[in-house]
Amino acid sequence: MAGLLLTAQTTMAQTFRKQIVENGGTGKFKSEIVGDSTLERFTIYRPQQLKEVVKKAGKLPVILYANGACANNNVEIRYFLNEIASHGYVAAAIGPYDEADFYAHWTDVMRMMYPKKKDVVLANGTLVKRPSQDELKQMIEKQKAEREAAMKAAQQKGKKGKKGAAPVVPSQQTYPKMLLEVLEWLTDQNANPKSEYYHCLNLDEIAVMGQSCGGAQALAVAHDPRIKTCVILNSGIGDMEMMGANKDQLENLHTPMFYLIGGEGDIAFPNAGKDFVRLNHVPVVMINTIDEHEGTYYEEHGGSYAVAVTKWLDWQLKKQEGQSALFLDDEYIKMKYPDWTIERKNF
Repeated sequence: MAGLLLTAQTTMAQTFRKQIVENGGTGKFKSEIVGDSTLERFTIYRPQQLKEVVKKAGKLPVILYANGACANNNVEIRYFLNEIASHGYVAAAIGPYDEADFYAHWTDVMRMMYPKKKDVVLANGTLVKRPSQDELKQMIEKQKAEREAAMKAAQQKGKKGKKGAAPVVPSQQTYPKMLLEVLEWLTDQNANPKSEYYHCLNLDEIAVMGQSCGGAQALAVAHDPRIKTCVILNSGIGDMEMMGANKDQLENLHTPMFYLIGGEGDIAFPNAGKDFVRLNHVPVVMINTIDEHEGTYYEEHGGSYAVAVTKWLDWQLKKQEGQSALFLDDEYIKMKYPDWTIERKNF
């Protein structure tokens, strides 16, 4: 898999398809979602008319993003990243370019992953009713069968290869180093005079970010000196070892940390709390909402999670001190989001 990126690093970016959702977001710079033929395992979220935006606003900070479930698909996070990009960011998300319908996808996700919740109304008005126990059982069995079939196919393919060859990794599997590999691709493109990204990226201001299992992937690479801030969404490592991350590695973090968690109903709540206690050497903010593990990613423009993360990035990467109020001013937080709780230290 790594070879796909390594061979692409010397190749000029080649946008082959793009789409615009939610009218390009609510920010100053209307955004677009881009697939690049030299970057098959990633999707780029960026402002439209990139060169013109850079002339007006300067080089754009970069976001490296890993998905929930460590999935090789970023459709679930589409509106969230699209909204952030409209505020002047270039985000590279694990997962190939996909034109799947966002709400159709979220209907399946909501029914499969959050059966204990009440019926949910998505931003487009779609009513997602929670499944019955029989429906849920069938969905789980179908998912298990598909996963076992994929693993069996990969094993059979591996047996046909050379003796002693490395096992074949299923194409849907992702790994933390992908975030650094795509950073290398972006770095090469930023230096290539023939690339559409030439001198468009501010590689001194890079955030790594991930949701759920993707948060562990983000933590696993956040020690890299090029990373300037880390955003952990509905995630935390706690006492686990996952995707190359564990509690000992928290000591290697060197950037301000932002944990955005869905409250006690979020499966990540205990682990995030342990991380917060252990992080005694870097600035850290932890906000808990009432949105449980799914956050507000399925809401219009990514909901309040997109607002909070954009403010954090504006503060940390663009040095806009006025955006710090959400994280440092308790009265402001109570006024804007009375249901949220916040903890901070080392500021």
